[in-house]
Amino acid sequence: MPRFTAAALAVLALSACNSETPTPSASESAVTAPSFIVPMASNDPVPGQPASPEDAARPVMQAQVVLERLGFAPGVIDGKTGLSTTNAVTGFQKANGLPPTGKFDDSTMKALARWSNIAATRVVTIPEDFAQGRFEPLPKDPAQQAKLPEIGYTSLEEKLAERFHTTPEVLRGLNPALAQQAAARAEAEQQRKSRNPPTADPLPAEPYRAGLQIRVPNIGADQIDPANVDNKRWLATLATLGVSDAQPEAVRIVVSKSKGTLEAYDKADKLVAVFTVTTGSSHDPLPLGNWKINGKSYNPEFSYDASLFWDVPDSKGEHLLPPGPNGPVGVVWIDLSKEHYGIHGTPEPHTIGRAESHGCVRLTNWDAARLAQMVTGSTKVSFVS
Repeated sequence: MPRFTAAALAVLALSACNSETPTPSASESAVTAPSFIVPMASNDPVPGQPASPEDAARPVMQAQVVLERLGFAPGVIDGKTGLSTTNAVTGFQKANGLPPTGKFDDSTMKALARWSNIAATRVVTIPEDFAQGRFEPLPKDPAQQAKLPEIGYTSLEEKLAERFHTTPEVLRGLNPALAQQAAARAEAEQQRKSRNPPTADPLPAEPYRAGLQIRVPNIGADQIDPANVDNKRWLATLATLGVSDAQPEAVRIVVSKSKGTLEAYDKADKLVAVFTVTTGSSHDPLPLGNWKINGKSYNPEFSYDASLFWDVPDSKGEHLLPPGPNGPVGVVWIDLSKEHYGIHGTPEPHTIGRAESHGCVRLTNWDAARLAQMVTGSTKVSFVS
């Protein structure tokens, strides 16, 4: 599989999502690898072995975690049959020669039955290393964000939600004993965010902590071989997001404006992945046509220029924002031959397929990371209506 020689395309700036052409930076592959383990990794039963016992039946969530293992991403794992899940089901049906109804009909459920021993949820123990972090409210002002060492997670709850491809609200539903305390902390965080800059008022205690056992969506396909990932910061990001390095190679990808999907095809032209995406707006429409991939930037910095955004006053100025999962383009930027455009992650996974973008193609951080493992400089890119 072809590799890009630069570890990052470094500094990003958006207008339509309008990126300035990033400058390649030195590879991070020389960084010494830390001791490595995927936190809270899955452990699927072998065929014929029964599923682990659960505290409640969650049939839609069970189907979601299976579909995601197979490459048909339902976006946020929430146990609901929303837009992203419908797109995932349709993708699975197309790939398996079934009528593309987007529904869990009899033929689809029969096809999914071979994975019926994959549980919807599992119980994990939060590791000490995973529980570490700054976990502080983020300022809204780009000038204040530029002073941060990273634009990281605001809470351990948010970090756990990204690790298990869900939302804090779903985690609270799966762990009712923690729900009230978690909701109180989240409300206090929102109040602090509403002030600019955020205050240092003390927050209620974090309900999640190292050593605590919690129930989470049973995200799988999260095993990683560190020998296959040269960039060690990216290796840590993949582990934090629960995304395997082992993905099928995409020879071509197709982004559909009308469907709000990104489809990936292998060298046999078999559909191997479907992701729900956000694809622009009336101000910054998706640029239809065929494009090439110039490269990939992992954990990119972001060159913020207010003059390039129609919905931001120019007085916000220009600022170099540090990397981080809550940065404007999330954990990865896939640079395209269409100037100023790319495919990237997001700090707001629940908005994918619902909110507008500044012209670029936006995915959840975990889906963007997975796609980044699939594409290369030879992958063909088509944006269609």
